[in-house]
Amino acid sequence: MSVVATGPAAGLPRWAVLGLLPALNLLAAFAISGLIVLLIGENPWEAVRLLVWGAFGFQEAIGYTLFYATNFIFTGLAVAVAFHCGLFNIGGEGQAYIGGLGMALVCLYLDFLPFALIAPAAVAGAALFGAAWAFVPAWLQAYRGSHIVITTIMFNFIAAAVMAYLLVNVMSRPGSMEPESRDFAPHARLPLMHEALGAIGIDIAASPLNLSFLLALLCCGAVWVFMWHTPAGYRLRTAGASQSAALYGGISPARQIIVAMLVSGALAGCMSLNELMGVQHRLVLEFTAGYGFAGIAVALMGRGHPVGIVIASLLFGALYQGGAELSFEIPSITRDMVVVIQGLVILFAGALEFMFVPAVRAALLRGRGG
Repeated sequence: MSVVATGPAAGLPRWAVLGLLPALNLLAAFAISGLIVLLIGENPWEAVRLLVWGAFGFQEAIGYTLFYATNFIFTGLAVAVAFHCGLFNIGGEGQAYIGGLGMALVCLYLDFLPFALIAPAAVAGAALFGAAWAFVPAWLQAYRGSHIVITTIMFNFIAAAVMAYLLVNVMSRPGSMEPESRDFAPHARLPLMHEALGAIGIDIAASPLNLSFLLALLCCGAVWVFMWHTPAGYRLRTAGASQSAALYGGISPARQIIVAMLVSGALAGCMSLNELMGVQHRLVLEFTAGYGFAGIAVALMGRGHPVGIVIASLLFGALYQGGAELSFEIPSITRDMVVVIQGLVILFAGALEFMFVPAVRAALLRGRGG
């Protein structure tokens, strides 16, 4: 039986760590959320029914759920790659922000190109700008010992200030007081999924879901191959597991820190494709909307594996979409309360990730007759 050898969950079967513990954390978060719903005089079971129906009960809801999940896939992958190198990348917000700038520059100033060239150029711009924004904190960690948590948090604020300055003073729409760029050309936008499927005779309800969802799934596959089926991924994971072992094996931990953060920043930067090139069709302020921070919980709940991250992203996408429907159907459950429910999931998936380890270990020992 496969077991986890290190960390607080040492000795537990792999199925317990990857499946049982996240399920228990999720149930605990929902149990406390149910108590909160009871305290305001509403039926928790009805609230759950409305939340699930609002997320998956009709085609438009599914489209919105997958749209939100796309953002979480990108940011969850970004956090997970850094985790595997022993890094806690808190800078997904800033990296996505600057990635959006790179993507927008392509869509705004290379719009004389056809879509077949603009689309890959926009992906490259988002990835390169996101990676570049992650490079400085990575270099400071690798060669100057600056803690990656501190520097990436600081770079989030710097990114927000840079974007505000550019959108107010440099890139604002002519004749407009709004802090946003001019609209992208029609051929510099990602097709919506219902439009793309409609072109081949498949009719689905209209929603913001666009082709960046497919790119997110491709990134999942690429991360899986890179991390577990290439020498570069092995070196990165080795440096994350033990820097002394990496050095003994001739692997430079500093170089792996740089590689991990570049890949992480590129993935975070690609989140902007879904929001800006897919829906907003212009560069706007605060389009990241906390997805970079929520990606931390997504990566933790998904145990750093692309498959787990997709499942966790669907959960968070359902909470976003279903929560909006819930607050509409039951006005006493406000949008702020839905945010509390999301926060509880993040709390139990992150800070209290291993809270149930002693109970699970004891139950398994009893089951073995220990």
